[in-house]
Amino acid sequence: MAKRVQVVLNEDILSLGRNGDLVDVAPGYARNFLLPFGKAVPVTPAVMKQVEHRRAKEAERQATLKQDAVAFRTALDTIGRFTVKKQTGGDDVLFGTVTNGDVAEAIEAATKKEVDRRDITVPDIHRTGSYKVHVKLHSEVTAEINLEVVSY
Repeated sequence: MAKRVQVVLNEDILSLGRNGDLVDVAPGYARNFLLPFGKAVPVTPAVMKQVEHRRAKEAERQATLKQDAVAFRTALDTIGRFTVKKQTGGDDVLFGTVTNGDVAEAIEAATKKEVDRRDITVPDIHRTGSYKVHVKLHSEVTAEINLEVVSY
């Protein structure tokens, strides 16, 4: 049985790992594919120092993103209520429904900051009224906003 070889990945490889990961691979896989195509480098003390530096930078960047998300959640809580205007029929029933794109536009209009519509969870809204909507701002930060649906 051949021993395993440690390499540091230079790019994301689907079945193996992410950029900067230290992985054990078969010697032939490293020698014939990863190293010649520049997808990985052999492990040396200098490379390990670079990997640690990269990880520290990434951790710092993630902390900054989380702080920004917490600050934005506070801003959303301060605003309190967002309004979406939709066309209605009888008994305050909407023509269509309120989508996460509508909510994203309302947030952007109020805060001048863009929110990805895929990060917004909207309940089924078919009538005018008040609803709770969840907005994922970061992997660890979620905001709950009040949405007022009114007719125009």
